[in-house]
Amino acid sequence: MEDSVFAKIVAGDIPCHKIYEDQYTLAFLDIYPKSDGHVMVIPKIRPAEFVWDLDDDVYEHVMRTCKKLALHLRERTGKPYIHEAIVGTDVPYAHVHLIPFTTTADLRTSQRTDIEPDHEAFASLAAKLRLDD
Repeated sequence: MEDSVFAKIVAGDIPCHKIYEDQYTLAFLDIYPKSDGHVMVIPKIRPAEFVWDLDDDVYEHVMRTCKKLALHLRERTGKPYIHEAIVGTDVPYAHVHLIPFTTTADLRTSQRTDIEPDHEAFASLAAKLRLDD
């Protein structure tokens, strides 16, 4: 798990397009989004490979962060819904996807991992979505 991309992001070894951070969690844009504003929420402390394996206090903090960000994303993106997904098989590090959407058809789009991410566009979107509290 120490070598996972998310562990490297937490350590500052890999940059991310951060939209929120507190003592326990970090949230950043997914660089292969299903929709604009697709965010990853991860624990910064005592990580586990899967969300259900987190200590209760860390799990609860991650979920509080998800709720805070979902409400914020709904307002900032103008999308009426925020899908919360815990998949856990793509990166071996506990994480939650928050995906703004309008209809369920929006959730069936594939993540385009075959194209180079537009980091300039992501930086602009991250600035729009950033939540400081």
